[in-house]
Amino acid sequence: MWKIFYFSFCLILFSCNTAQQKEVTDDQAESTEVPAVEFADAKYIEIGKATLAALSANDIPKYMEPYADNAIIRWNNGDSITGKAAITEYWSSRRGDVLTSVSFQNDIWLPVKVNTPTNEFHTPGVWLLSWYQVNATYSTGNSMTQWVHTGYHFNESDKIDLTIQYLDRESINKASMPVN
Repeated sequence: MWKIFYFSFCLILFSCNTAQQKEVTDDQAESTEVPAVEFADAKYIEIGKATLAALSANDIPKYMEPYADNAIIRWNNGDSITGKAAITEYWSSRRGDVLTSVSFQNDIWLPVKVNTPTNEFHTPGVWLLSWYQVNATYSTGNSMTQWVHTGYHFNESDKIDLTIQYLDRESINKASMPVN
């Protein structure tokens, strides 16, 4: 009788142990699922910071280094520029003729990787989200300070292929107007 009890007890322990192992295995399987969004490599922060530093220094070739040839810049008002050459021309003219100085501070950076878009408007891949304060002085002598939010999307070659910038055009337009 003791042997039957002992055998039954061992069988129960073995069954419980197997069930616990299966639960751990199931939990491990769940943890290997790819999340819809996750943090991306911090190297993208350095790329973003370098672009702002180059723009502040009026070094447009360095500013354009991380951009793909087919890059697009979009602004929240619906304006856009397509192509690295057109973007280079825009910023060369803007920094040469319109802005006498521009600086950035109080920056916040968040690199994320979108694995599974939640709707048709989300672009999968690596995004660098940034928030920073811009101080700009215009050739009119006026200056402007505002907060800007920028999203940079990187292609498979770690080049920026899309920039979306949210800013206040009114303060820019006002600072761009000559003083009467």
